[in-house]
Amino acid sequence: MPLKIITTEDGSHSLLDEELSETYHSTRGAMGESMHVFIKEGLEFWRSEHSPEEIKILEVGLGTGLNAWLTARYADENHQQIQFTSLEPFPIDSSIYEKLNYHQNEREKDLLLRIHTSNWHEPITLLKNFTLFKSKTKLEAFASNDLFDLIYFDAFAPSKQPGVWSLDNLRKCYALLDERGILTTYCAQGQFKRNLADAGFQLETLQGAMGKKEMVRGKKVM
Repeated sequence: MPLKIITTEDGSHSLLDEELSETYHSTRGAMGESMHVFIKEGLEFWRSEHSPEEIKILEVGLGTGLNAWLTARYADENHQQIQFTSLEPFPIDSSIYEKLNYHQNEREKDLLLRIHTSNWHEPITLLKNFTLFKSKTKLEAFASNDLFDLIYFDAFAPSKQPGVWSLDNLRKCYALLDERGILTTYCAQGQFKRNLADAGFQLETLQGAMGKKEMVRGKKVM
């Protein structure tokens, strides 16, 4: 998979998949997009609604590790216990992740590197309040005995990887969520929203990140 590091408009790195002609994040700002879509409208929203002792998160698409890294920092800064499971069938190479510029200091850099170098398919405690489980698995093949409070749906766009956004996969996401769970994503494509509703989710269309008009949050309705 031919990948090229690019610098987005907020100064943070993303990757360009030259084969798909698709970037891993918004070119307007990788860090800004992840903070808005997954931390603010996902993690912070759910935590404010439920004040949990522990939060279980499933991420569809580890990618550069940015969402996992931001979530680990959040867990550390807010003394919030988080179990984070991330699916990534096509991990990026060390020649890529070692050059990413998200960190402000050596501790933050070490955290990002440990996200990428930790063993697959076993839980690893990276910080006192943050445990990572990485699975080199597609969503279609993923199985879990746990239910999740949040799903970060961060796959490539439906126009590039339509199968990932299928109704069957969204039904699977619904089944993987606990009864109060939510799914959050940058995508607001019409067919995706229809599939999300058909899978049983209650939809919220929210302000998008970095100048984008819309994003979507889906809530499990029992």
